[in-house]
Amino acid sequence: MPIRTILLFGGRSAEHEVSILSARSVAGAAPKPKIEIVPICIARDGRFVTPERSARILDGSERSDRGDDGFSFESWACGTTIDCIFPLIHGTGGEDGTLQGYLEILGLPYVGSGVTASAIGMDKGNMKHAFAAAKLPLVDFVQVQENDWRTERERIVRAVNNALRLPYFVKPANGGSSVGVTKVKSDADLSAAIEKAFTFDEKALVERGIDAREIEVAVLGNDDPQASVPGEIIAGREFYDYEDKYVDDKTQLVIPAKLPKEKIDEFRRLAITAFKAIGAAGFARVDFFLERGKNRLYVNEINTIPGFTNISMYPKLWEATEIKYPRLIEKLIELGMERSKARMARQESAMKWFDEVKGIV
Repeated sequence: MPIRTILLFGGRSAEHEVSILSARSVAGAAPKPKIEIVPICIARDGRFVTPERSARILDGSERSDRGDDGFSFESWACGTTIDCIFPLIHGTGGEDGTLQGYLEILGLPYVGSGVTASAIGMDKGNMKHAFAAAKLPLVDFVQVQENDWRTERERIVRAVNNALRLPYFVKPANGGSSVGVTKVKSDADLSAAIEKAFTFDEKALVERGIDAREIEVAVLGNDDPQASVPGEIIAGREFYDYEDKYVDDKTQLVIPAKLPKEKIDEFRRLAITAFKAIGAAGFARVDFFLERGKNRLYVNEINTIPGFTNISMYPKLWEATEIKYPRLIEKLIELGMERSKARMARQESAMKWFDEVKGIV
């Protein structure tokens, strides 16, 4: 029997369209004799869409603005066979632990990181604290809360000026695909950049800008994760922003990156360390900076649901590491089911212990 996999895509985040592209690629490439894909879209209004309409959204013949009145995903899921959920909802509401918690409440196996790792990986401030605890090298940054900004703006600007040097990169703490990110070349532009970041989240990060190569590594696995060869992003614009990723189509991907062996080994080792630092599972992409001239390596961030089209960096990195796209999809589903079985076994052990305690009392 094929593994019946629910492909969850869409969502209410700014990365809605990117999610559709990822899901479309997975639905087309999943090995059909082994995996049966059932698409379920979460529309822009946050409501679920029936499998029939979701399939039309995937093929581009229908819009995804509104969910279906009267369609309950919970009721539908309880009345059908589901072996695994493959969530490909990028950004808030899909990658931040909220969807993972919902699936766990429903008792459904799913691909990827759990609630805690997803939440930490999504919030770049908390992520950096986890990385610092693991002694990973980080670019200097200042975290800004919106309420503090409204009441203590001058103090915060002084703190940024004292801690960092121009240029700065300002970004929302929670977000993806470089949405809301600004490169600041003058202190006069700092306030506008922070205000822009607050459009997307209540917390912003101001990071020291460095002249660096952008290197990415894909990680795959649960308890014994493996790292791919590193790849390099050569941006078509001044930096790798949303338009450069999804609109202009001028970015170059160099896979594998041209690096000495000792640097390749260091990237792979640190990628696994970052993966473990937040307790990730299944898959993630770890992004690095390699400072020009000084050859210093910095961990930038981790993405627990990276872009997953057949031309996205994550699958291309694994293809260069000798795992083809269809097999990668299959492997991720297997990892999700494996993790779910282990989680269920722990829950059963815990309930047995509680029953024994109640019997003693």
